[in-house]
Amino acid sequence: MSRKPAVASRTFALILLLVLSGPATAQDLDEAFSQDSIVIVATAGECYHFDVWLAVSGEQQRRGLMYVRQLPAFSGMLFVYREPGERSMWMKNTFLSLDILFIRADGGVSSIARRTEPQSLRSIASVEPVTSVLELNAGVTETLGIDERSRVLLPGDLSIHES
Repeated sequence: MSRKPAVASRTFALILLLVLSGPATAQDLDEAFSQDSIVIVATAGECYHFDVWLAVSGEQQRRGLMYVRQLPAFSGMLFVYREPGERSMWMKNTFLSLDILFIRADGGVSSIARRTEPQSLRSIASVEPVTSVLELNAGVTETLGIDERSRVLLPGDLSIHES
């Protein structure tokens, strides 16, 4: 007897549970991710404080902001990796348009994908090796003058977290 129907049945049940449970909320994120603060120093020198959820484990990084329908102002999700590498994101099951910042080990912004398309399967990749990726509400980088000359001051030593 094949086990595939049982696996398909469990997968369907999990998907159904996610759909019926409704959109993820900030409280759901609080339960699944630890939080910290970062500061972004914009090109003109202004500093902006953001509260971020930290995606450090592989499981957290796979989940990201999926199913979230509203992100509070001056908040976001910071994906932290142990080693520099070319990183790629997608918007599968992500209902928000986001600005995605790819950040080098020195805190410099390598590149920004602005106003991403919700639920797209298109790969959004860094242009060089980075150690973290920051997702913010769409339009924030333009409004605040955050660009590739900006710097992100990360919380503490995040290199101790697993990827």
